[in-house]
Amino acid sequence: MALRHAVLAALLDEELSGYQLAKSFDLGVANFWHALPQQLYAELARLEADGLVAGREVVQETRPNKRLFKVTDEGLAELERFAASSAKPSMLRDDLAVKVQSSDLVDTGPVIAQLRERADFARAKIELFEKLLVKLRGGRVEEEFLREGERVGPYLTCLGGLVFERGYLQWCERIAGILETRSGEKERGR
Repeated sequence: MALRHAVLAALLDEELSGYQLAKSFDLGVANFWHALPQQLYAELARLEADGLVAGREVVQETRPNKRLFKVTDEGLAELERFAASSAKPSMLRDDLAVKVQSSDLVDTGPVIAQLRERADFARAKIELFEKLLVKLRGGRVEEEFLREGERVGPYLTCLGGLVFERGYLQWCERIAGILETRSGEKERGR
C-alpha cells in the first residue's frame, strides 16, 4: 500500500485541510498507517497534481487561508483498483522486538522499562480506540451499527487497531514479566 491510498481513504467522508488530515491520521488511520504531517502535505500535492483529489481555497478573515481537499471520481477509481488488488502480508518492524531478541546478551533493565512504557502506551491507545468506537456507533449497539451503519469501514479498521494494541499490551506485559523473573534468578544465582 502506498501512502496515497491511506490519504484517499481518510478523505472519503469529508473535505479536510492538511492540518485536519494530519489529526485524522493520528486518531484513525494511524492504527494501520503512520505518516508525518510533512509527508501528508507532500502527498496531497501529488494527489492533486494527479487529479485524484481536488483542492479548493477557503478564505478566512482572522487566520491564513486554508485549502480543503476531497476525493475526485478518479480518486475513487484509484481506490477501487487498489481494493481489487491482492493484499501483501503485514510485516512487523519493531525495534523493541529486536531488543527482546538480544535480551540474553544485553542488560535487560532498559528493555524491561521500555516494555512497560510501551504497555502504558498500548493501554492509552486501547482507551482511545474504545472511545472512538463508541463515537462512530453514534449511540447504537455494535451489532446494529455493523448491520445498518452507512459507513462501517472506519469502524472495522478501528477494531483492527484495538485488537492489535490489546495483543501488543499482552505481549509486552508477558515478556517484561519473563525478563524480570529471569533477571531475578540470575541475581540469586550469583
